[in-house]
Amino acid sequence: MSSTHERFWDHSSFAFVGSTGTKGFPKLSYGAAKERGKKVFAVDSTVEEIEGEPTFPDFNALPEPVDAAVIELPKEDTADWVGRAADAGIHDVWIHMNRDTPEALAVADERGVTLHTGTCAVMYLTSGVNVHGLHRWIEKLRGRY
Repeated sequence: MSSTHERFWDHSSFAFVGSTGTKGFPKLSYGAAKERGKKVFAVDSTVEEIEGEPTFPDFNALPEPVDAAVIELPKEDTADWVGRAADAGIHDVWIHMNRDTPEALAVADERGVTLHTGTCAVMYLTSGVNVHGLHRWIEKLRGRY
């Protein structure tokens, strides 16, 4: 039986939110989802493109609605973006490991957003022998996958 973290990746379209200018963009998870055939959109107002594809300043600028969002921003921005996701009708959100805050959790609870937190998105998207595979193996041993 798959976990809620695994089922998150059953969606077909995703917005990946980052800030290249301050904390970086989640290129690994963005690229891995794209390789899996998912429709991906980069949301980053600090650059015009990511991996040769256009970026969008926010969810409302996306060319079409998405099923879910991955947020990898500085902690102080996370709660705001959870609210923005809810405003855009996105109710399944992954907050990258160590980026969640009590405020983000409260916004999600108030706005009906399902959050996935506490772990790295990349370990669910990659396979084989790599650092993320090691992380996946450890988390499975701990019963947290």
